Amino acid sequence: MKYLRKNDCIMLGFAIVLFAVLQGLITGRVLSSFWQLNLLIVGINIIMAVSLNLINGYTGQFSLGHAGFMAVGAYVGIVLTTNFHLPFAVALLAGGVAAGFLGFLIGIPTLRLRGDYLAIATLGLGEIIRVVIMNIDYVGGAAGFKGIPHHTNFAWVFFLMLFALFFIKNFVNSNHGRACLAIRENEIAAESMGVNTTKFKVMAFTIGAAFAGVAGGLFAHCFYLVSPNSFTFMQSFNYLIMVVMGGLGSITGSIAGAFVVTFISAALASWPEFRMIIYALALILLMFYRPQGLFGYMEVTNMGIFRRIFKKGGRN
Repeated sequence: MKYLRKNDCIMLGFAIVLFAVLQGLITGRVLSSFWQLNLLIVGINIIMAVSLNLINGYTGQFSLGHAGFMAVGAYVGIVLTTNFHLPFAVALLAGGVAAGFLGFLIGIPTLRLRGDYLAIATLGLGEIIRVVIMNIDYVGGAAGFKGIPHHTNFAWVFFLMLFALFFIKNFVNSNHGRACLAIRENEIAAESMGVNTTKFKVMAFTIGAAFAGVAGGLFAHCFYLVSPNSFTFMQSFNYLIMVVMGGLGSITGSIAGAFVVTFISAALASWPEFRMIIYALALILLMFYRPQGLFGYMEVTNMGIFRRIFKKGGRN
């Protein structure tokens, strides 16, 4: 435990240095507004990818409706900041709680399903959430919600991303996380050993949904207009690509996958018709040559020079 705490402190130190460098580039206007926006999107996508990885990678479920929970957090957040003029922090917290509570309610019946049945159920639920929002005039309906205050900045995104990463890392390393890993490896064997599989699947689903809601609040306050078309099935599929590309069961992989996919999208902004083709080719090549993803189950702390740094930190 002492070793893990020291490792966390080292990683936190690296993160603070990275934040200072990137914030300096933003403040000094070295980065254009386009790349500043994409830096925010990278951080939001990392939250989405790591929260989905908790469900798909660490617990072994197959959710295809993650964008639906993002939509709940986004709309709850913008209603509270725009219509009720509540602080941004309160709106983000409320969006996360609302998405997590909905994830809990949905998870109880659906997570008794497995495999393709669960994927189809979560896909349908994500679309139901989007269609319901589309038919609520109070939040703009299909035209979207306009006049959103621009509260999201790099500091908010970076530190909430850092919180999500550390929270999920420590959850995975806890007894609850070990139960989720046991379910992933063999659900029947885990249940026979006394693990309440439904309880831990619902727990992982609720946590993942809550972080998706927080990410939705950050995403919505990046723009002045948000519509239900921002949370379609293709958006959920996009997050799934990030998780699979980085590696199911790797937090480092979620970061790498979110980074690669976001910057491919940004680089191909002028040629949107080629974006999905390149995604598909990248995934095909990955499945041929690296089916476990870029990192598989590995973390950056177990690789090369980082392993020596962290072992040295653990001995101090």
